Amino acid sequence: MALTVVGVNHRGASLDVRERLAYRASEVEAALRQVRWDAEAREIVLLSTCNRTEFYLVESDVASAPIVWRELSARLADGSDASAIGYVRHDREAARHLFRVASGLDSMVLGEAQIHGQVRDAWEQCRGQSGPVLNRLFQTSLSVAGRVRNETAIARGAASVSSAAVQLAKQIFGSLAGARAMILGAGEMAELALECLCDQGVRASIVANRTYDRAKELAERYAAVAMRYEECWSALAAVDVLVCSTAAPTTVVHVEHVRPALAKRGDRPLCILDIALPRDVDAAVGRLDNVFLYNLDDLQAVVSANVERRRDEVPTAEQLIDGEVGRFWDWVAGLAAVPVLSEMRARMEQLREREMAGALRRLRHLSPEDRAAVEEFSRALMNKFLHEPSVRLRAAAAEARGLDVVDTARYLFGLEQQSDSRAESFTTTGDAE
Repeated sequence: MALTVVGVNHRGASLDVRERLAYRASEVEAALRQVRWDAEAREIVLLSTCNRTEFYLVESDVASAPIVWRELSARLADGSDASAIGYVRHDREAARHLFRVASGLDSMVLGEAQIHGQVRDAWEQCRGQSGPVLNRLFQTSLSVAGRVRNETAIARGAASVSSAAVQLAKQIFGSLAGARAMILGAGEMAELALECLCDQGVRASIVANRTYDRAKELAERYAAVAMRYEECWSALAAVDVLVCSTAAPTTVVHVEHVRPALAKRGDRPLCILDIALPRDVDAAVGRLDNVFLYNLDDLQAVVSANVERRRDEVPTAEQLIDGEVGRFWDWVAGLAAVPVLSEMRARMEQLREREMAGALRRLRHLSPEDRAAVEEFSRALMNKFLHEPSVRLRAAAAEARGLDVVDTARYLFGLEQQSDSRAESFTTTGDAE
């Protein structure tokens, strides 16, 4: 058994690639079933956000990485190999990776809070395909993220993607005080952007969404104007900043939506901040005169300036995470090693009893006291023989890739025929507490 994460993120994959590798909510279940079936995995969770696509698996005897790379490469649909831009982590390093992700240490924006909810939502969506190990892993990652936020200053003043986008708009205009803005979308990222715009002194805002009731609900909280999606384009002429953050699978803002508004604006620039993935805005819009179009990758420079003051907190956060990784892996080691130790001792006890029965049949002349002494000697000798292997097996299981040692012990002691039932119990135990 091995814990493995296979994936790509913003560090190695461009926005164009991440768009093609991102899974919509409606695609997740089918992907989980296919990859789990092909990899013969015991458990699986898919985490897909604007900056990463990662499969977390509890493997059996099949290496899952090649199967995940095949799945991701097929989504690229250009003949390229996704493994060239991705990464694989095993066991302790896989756990450490998720703890860092959930804590915002692996985000484009160091210390961002949104990833915590994204990790939680991904786990909840995949609960039908996860099991005791991944349930415990994700549950612990959320707890670790909470500790990092509460016990360090890593998130103090931390920019979100939304706030970084607003800072970029501020750099263009010098000040957003008195500016007009439109928000396309009404989800969490859109709301954060609207909040940041209001904090910067934006005078009037419009919220447009395909679901009008949701737009109205969000607009009322920020004294903005709700607008039906199909009606919002005419309002672009009066807008200085357009923030796009919908969940649409394809682009929704095209040249024909923007060009008529530009004719009415004179020389006033229009700043469009596309923080959606997949992107909301057709790249051709950015080539229009007086349109400044920025996407997620364009935020890197803004983010780099904002995170420097928080980097000093990273070692403290990493130390906290290392301690939690150790505790989690001790739990995993016990989960894997204890059943094998029990099976091994039960098998040795069966052999001892069988051999003792044969020996005592040949030693009928012994008194009851002597027979009991021989019986006790055989039991003590067996325990002496098993003590050191038991201690070492527990210790080895807690080391990196140490669960392979557990499988080796099962082979050496002839316990393979019991592994199928063990694997079944391993995946159906239920949620870990």
